[in-house]
Amino acid sequence: MTSNRTDCHYCLQSLRGRKYALREENAYCVTCYDSLFANSCEECKQPIECDSKDLAYKGRHWHEQCFKCAKCSRSLVEKPFAAKDELLLCTECYSDEYSSKCFHCQKTIMPGSRKMEFKGSSWHESCFICQYCRQPLGTKPLITKDNENYCVPCFEKQFAHHCYGCKKVITSGGVTYHDQPWHKECFVCVGCKTQLSGQRFISKDEYPYCVDCFSKLYAKKCAACKKPVTALGGAKFISFEERQWHGECFNCAKCSVSLVGQGFLTRQDDVLCHECGSA
Repeated sequence: MTSNRTDCHYCLQSLRGRKYALREENAYCVTCYDSLFANSCEECKQPIECDSKDLAYKGRHWHEQCFKCAKCSRSLVEKPFAAKDELLLCTECYSDEYSSKCFHCQKTIMPGSRKMEFKGSSWHESCFICQYCRQPLGTKPLITKDNENYCVPCFEKQFAHHCYGCKKVITSGGVTYHDQPWHKECFVCVGCKTQLSGQRFISKDEYPYCVDCFSKLYAKKCAACKKPVTALGGAKFISFEERQWHGECFNCAKCSVSLVGQGFLTRQDDVLCHECGSA
């Protein structure tokens, strides 16, 4: 531009009929202004003269014609770009080099777009969906089966077992009894409601009982000690004419010698060894 200012503030040469630039209300000839104040271009390292457009990004400067992708050399003027290790790249080149690939569609997840990450893989937000209902999973709870993701309601509907006792979904663990799944806390003794998971139990009419309840309700009583007779754990018992004895209780009623494996005689309700029975 032409000015009627008298002299350049730096070299003091007349500015009459010459272009000049203003800085802090002082006038400079173009040569002085460029040498004193022009930024150096990051690309060509030459000064960005006052009559050139100065493009700046994070404290660095470029000529307009030098502001281009470091890989494909296309102009970045008024276009989206990304920076990597101080290099400027167009979004296409940045995506090819550095962007994640969607686990589902295998296409690039473009810079600036929202991506979902799960178990070390990335998805487009629109690709991160329930395999069954096809609704976006976002940050909702999910369950993975055979490398497919499901929202919890769909997984339960499709795959989860339902407890035979309470009919609710079994999400982990559980017990199988007569080919039916149970929650551990639901698999209890019919009599006393004690949890039977990991415990000895006896089945009767397809219902489970703890040993104590089964003995009280169903086991026959020893003719000698009147306590329940069971064969749990390989315990021996003797049966004779609808009466039962624990192995250790099957003794002569008179001399108390063990009759297990021995001949014996009966007298009313008593069992006797041959010697006592013949006396």
